[in-house]
Amino acid sequence: MRMKGKIGIVTAAASGSGRAGALRFAREGATVCVVDQNREGAQAVVDEIQQNGGQAIAIGADLRADEAAANIVTTTCEKFGGLDFLWNHLGVPGPSLVEDLDLSQWEFAIDLNLRSQLVSTKTALPYMRSRGGGSILFTSSTSGLAGSPWSPIYSTAKAGVIGLTRGLAKRYASQGIRVNAICPGPIDTPMLRVFVNRPDQKGSEDANVEDLVRKAASLTPMGRAARPEEIASAALFLLSDDASYVTGIAMPVDGGQLA
Repeated sequence: MRMKGKIGIVTAAASGSGRAGALRFAREGATVCVVDQNREGAQAVVDEIQQNGGQAIAIGADLRADEAAANIVTTTCEKFGGLDFLWNHLGVPGPSLVEDLDLSQWEFAIDLNLRSQLVSTKTALPYMRSRGGGSILFTSSTSGLAGSPWSPIYSTAKAGVIGLTRGLAKRYASQGIRVNAICPGPIDTPMLRVFVNRPDQKGSEDANVEDLVRKAASLTPMGRAARPEEIASAALFLLSDDASYVTGIAMPVDGGQLA
């Protein structure tokens, strides 16, 4: 098992790729703290892990609050005795508008996509250092590597995540802490439906959401959206010792979208 004996945290883990990752890491032997604003959804993931013989806890938290973002780390370490990996998977599409942007929407997007992840990470670093190292993974996006005309604010936040990843990777490599980012393209999750269904993007009021999802996914060379499990598999590689000489990368998992 590739994560046997490891202790870790996955945020935004009640659904989608976060859920798939938490389940996969547990199957690979990890003890997992499942974090989501949807406490019931997080507990359902924990229940599934435990039914299959794994160990996990659920934390319901709004990570916009600095105290909550730090608490997921301290609680995990107090409960299980340390921390080996952290997947900062939390993200939100944010506004698509620029000219009529309400700056409170900007603050919301930056707080969730960037600030919360920084707070969790800075709290995790000394715990990982005390164990001789660890692995941190951020979820960025192809929109963080190539600007999105439909989501400039999202692109800004996700590009910031990549900058943070690269800086932290260089700063902490000598301490045995690896830091990487994963950059998904379209994924068949609820968030993709939020992206395509925004009024200035869907084209007409009566546009069918699932038709819009299929259209967005068809633009990738593979002609489909990723399955959450495919993102989880990439995350498993980057978080596990299989990637022991990999740090500071922003890895697209996008069906060839950026090729």
